[in-house]
Amino acid sequence: MEKQNKEKNFFAKLKEGLRKTRSGITSRVDELLKYYREIDDDFFEELEETLIIADVGVQTTQLIVEHIRKRVKDEKIGDVPQIKDLLKEEITSILEKGSHDISLKSPTVILVVGVNGVGKTTTIGKLANRYHNEGKQILVAAADTFRAAAGEQLELWCKWAQVPVIRHEEGADPAAVVYDAVQSAKSRKTDVLLCDTAGRLHNKKNLMNELEKINRIIDREFPDAHKEVLLVIDAVTGQNAITQASLFKEAVGITGIALTKLDGTAKGGVVIAIKSQLDIPIYYVGVGEQMDDLQPFKAKEFANALFGS
Repeated sequence: MEKQNKEKNFFAKLKEGLRKTRSGITSRVDELLKYYREIDDDFFEELEETLIIADVGVQTTQLIVEHIRKRVKDEKIGDVPQIKDLLKEEITSILEKGSHDISLKSPTVILVVGVNGVGKTTTIGKLANRYHNEGKQILVAAADTFRAAAGEQLELWCKWAQVPVIRHEEGADPAAVVYDAVQSAKSRKTDVLLCDTAGRLHNKKNLMNELEKINRIIDREFPDAHKEVLLVIDAVTGQNAITQASLFKEAVGITGIALTKLDGTAKGGVVIAIKSQLDIPIYYVGVGEQMDDLQPFKAKEFANALFGS
């Protein structure tokens, strides 16, 4: 019963968090459905424009509209309001394809990557709290040693979550922090080691080299650990999130995404674009500032919240 209440509460938060995105997609689709009496080329052009404005992306939008066109023809659909159901089905299908939850075998190392300002440190704090509450032994590595006060900020989150943190002085070698954290995780029999990383610009070659070095240390020193590379993306950045995800995927092999700040943007359609174009699982979505506002991504729930159902 408690779990059901939590899921119900989160659905309500998700629905509220997607309010701005919903006004950009669903409300405009509703306007189209009221305006048009028949499903013609002009209707499809306006539908395309609506999805692109909501940051669904040109490529993904064209795919969705093409599928809807085909279904309208094949199923001989002439009732304009039915388009909304088709749109919801197409979006759900994209989001569900290849979706799965993050794998938390024991031990697991989660390398958390992303550019500055996306909410990476906050996400780590929320994940640490979540896993701790699930009864897992958690350790956090403060390997973002370049951003001023990053270690202090992470330490504060870890204190709230009641989990230990390994950190060095500001400016220390991030790989050395990860090395020490791995040794500590092995001796403590840690279930999940969360590693923060520097978030300098994603197109800087030295940052990518640094992440590759950290990866090599984990592979060498902790070969028995299951590894996940979690990319944190800010939904507010819209299509720029696709560029970030592409570059990080190429450099360090992203296994999943945490999409933050969905409650603060009308660009939540980027979730659909990321899933369609990059085929990277979305593990978590964030719809607020509270500890429990980061929740596992559920495709059907997201689509229902997006369409207000």
